[in-house]
Amino acid sequence: MKRVLLIFIMTVSVFMMMGCSKADKQFKEPKEGETVAEINIQGYGSIYVKFFKKEAPKAVENFITHARNGYYDGLTFHRIIDDFMIQGGDPNGTGTGGESIWGEDFEDEFDENLHPYRGALCMANSGPNTNGSQFFIVQSDNTYDQATLARIELMYNVEFNSKAIENYGKKGGTPWLFESHTVFGQVYEGYDVLDAVAGVELIDEDNGIPAEPVIIESIRVFDYSR
Repeated sequence: MKRVLLIFIMTVSVFMMMGCSKADKQFKEPKEGETVAEINIQGYGSIYVKFFKKEAPKAVENFITHARNGYYDGLTFHRIIDDFMIQGGDPNGTGTGGESIWGEDFEDEFDENLHPYRGALCMANSGPNTNGSQFFIVQSDNTYDQATLARIELMYNVEFNSKAIENYGKKGGTPWLFESHTVFGQVYEGYDVLDAVAGVELIDEDNGIPAEPVIIESIRVFDYSR
């Protein structure tokens, strides 16, 4: 009986560790050889991101293929809102253009363990399943207590697991965007650059239009190495 109980406890522990590990993967350092990208922003420096290929395969393939083809080179972060996010990837530079590598919109890819925390790389869209080329990076470090998150759950008809509640309380982010925008990557280096870009002068604060163009010089895709 004791042996059966011990096996049961060990099995439960393993599953708990697996669940915890999956929930924490967003903030882990990339593994050796993992595909990552450097977003080089003219005059500011670089933001480095890793990807979630398993959970958001189409969004990752779309972004990486566009990056390797030079699609994003010379485009701008056309919409910048401090304490919120920076958005780019539109050839028109207005938020009205862009297309996926397939030439048409592709579907959303949501995962309960990937959230729009600070530093999340997300697909921009104009509604459900309208993903093209535009993306944004969450810059907000605003944190949320459990009571506030409970109100957001009711308002937006979403549900946060215990790890998400903990992370929104420590890391910050934009919880009201959960399951509205595909999270397909995460910043692992360059938060100072992210904050610097988010703090640029605007000529239109309501629409987040910067006074001077913030240009994506290039996006380099490479294999991570310590």
